[in-house]
Amino acid sequence: MAMRWVKVPLVAGLVVTVLSVLAEHCWADGGGPNLAERVIWAVNAGGEAHTDMHGIHFKKDPLEGKLGKASDYGVRLPILRSSPEDQVLYQTERYNEDTFGYEVPIREEGDYILVMKYAEVYFAQSQQKVFDVRLNDHVVVKDLDIFERVGHSTAHDEIVPFSIRRGKLSVQGEVSTFNGKLTVEFVKGYYDNPKVCALYVMKGTLDDVPKLQPHPGLEKREDLEEEEEEETEVGEEGGKKSTSTVPKYKVQSGPRTPNPYAADNSSLMFPILVAFGVFIPTLFCLCRL
Repeated sequence: MAMRWVKVPLVAGLVVTVLSVLAEHCWADGGGPNLAERVIWAVNAGGEAHTDMHGIHFKKDPLEGKLGKASDYGVRLPILRSSPEDQVLYQTERYNEDTFGYEVPIREEGDYILVMKYAEVYFAQSQQKVFDVRLNDHVVVKDLDIFERVGHSTAHDEIVPFSIRRGKLSVQGEVSTFNGKLTVEFVKGYYDNPKVCALYVMKGTLDDVPKLQPHPGLEKREDLEEEEEEETEVGEEGGKKSTSTVPKYKVQSGPRTPNPYAADNSSLMFPILVAFGVFIPTLFCLCRL
């Protein structure tokens, strides 16, 4: 009888262990909450409510009529890297002539991801709209130039992981006190006005965030950057500094801006020199008369 009583707790413990392992595998295989259920807050900035292809429900912009300006200038343009049904998330935006932002209530501890969606639909060159993004006073995106990153009318997502534990917010190696509200601010810079097209906060890790469609130009630039890093590493290991001068590929989608220094003015000097060559002997002859 004693042996039976010993076996029962052993078997029960074994069952609990097996169930926990199965639960972890089910979560990894998609048996846990789906993507839409992990999203705790989502807004279509400057636009109406929208449910995307992943089931994420973006609410109508709560700042409508309160702060900043809504723009649908991008609805006339197709947005690269975005599925047709979700282009509306990148075609509308909210901007402001000063710093502005959104407050996201978060009640539970854990690992989170902030995803901000952008597309440059107005400017056709870099250094026209540049701004920072702050998360509870932590600068998490510095000097964001959307055109410089991806070009014109092209989807771009800024993804920022953070965690909340024991009343503390941890993001990019910095820690601060958390009072239950996450403040996402778009900071006014020297070049035009800050903006955002859509944004959401979800529980999870970077691997859980849906990826945008591939962009050939961006892939080429990333490949070149990886090659440069590999060549530098090889040079350091061999005791020699890499002398590679492979230029970084820059995405250009939109009208090119002429280089004011590209014109060659040397051809203009030739007729001037010829005129002087003819004028001086003529003047000398006239003076002798």
